[in-house]
Amino acid sequence: MRYDNISMFDLLIPKLIRMTTKVGDMIMSLYENKLNIKIKSNKTPFTIADKNAHQLIVKTLSKLTPNTPILSEESEIIEFSERSKWREYWIIDPLDGTRDFLKQTDEFCICIAYIKQHKPIFGMIYAPPRKTHYYTTDANKVFKQEKNIIQPLNVRPNHNPLRIVIGHWSSHNKQLKNHLKKYKTYKVSQLGSALKFCAIAEGKYDYYPKFGPCSEWDTAAGVCILQNAGGSVVNQNEKPLSYNTKDDLTSPIFFASNKP
Repeated sequence: MRYDNISMFDLLIPKLIRMTTKVGDMIMSLYENKLNIKIKSNKTPFTIADKNAHQLIVKTLSKLTPNTPILSEESEIIEFSERSKWREYWIIDPLDGTRDFLKQTDEFCICIAYIKQHKPIFGMIYAPPRKTHYYTTDANKVFKQEKNIIQPLNVRPNHNPLRIVIGHWSSHNKQLKNHLKKYKTYKVSQLGSALKFCAIAEGKYDYYPKFGPCSEWDTAAGVCILQNAGGSVVNQNEKPLSYNTKDDLTSPIFFASNKP
């Protein structure tokens, strides 16, 4: 993934934008259709939109970086005995927020990240309904691209009251309820998918605590984007998240914020 010791992500970004735009158009073509839904073993929904997005992204990434492994939410199971040999790889969620997609909330996205030595070093998130890209660069900057307008993103100081964002299905989580008791004044909003990381990166929210289950492909791109925008994502031990270090691909409880 390197050429003459120069990272290639800046060279890949235009191609990745074209790819995700194409995939997003496919997803949107199915948006208002009544789709057959399968329920996976982790009790999350799966549709033809997930399947087609997975196939299109994997096909393109395989051409762009033919020697780099790809881990997708919709991949066949890859045992840790094999994954543990990977020093770097792509990790993707072809349609993050399938439940939001089915409920037509507009709060779903495509997540693509590149992991090296257990850390995300590149992240891109694309929101098809808004045709908006968020991505990091080789210079560790973050940009938002919407309608051909590109602007840099940096986190902002806390709002007053504190603006907290959570997922639509997290409001009844007992751990979350107990956690929020430590704050005197705050306002809670709900937002689907990994777009929560982007919303903090662009200064709309301050804090995103996550206690419910999610997987490494749900977080990798958003973590990279938020960290490069000046924020942080840490686990309960206040350590950055690590990837591909164990047999299962479940992310730990984490706290994403505008704090470095």
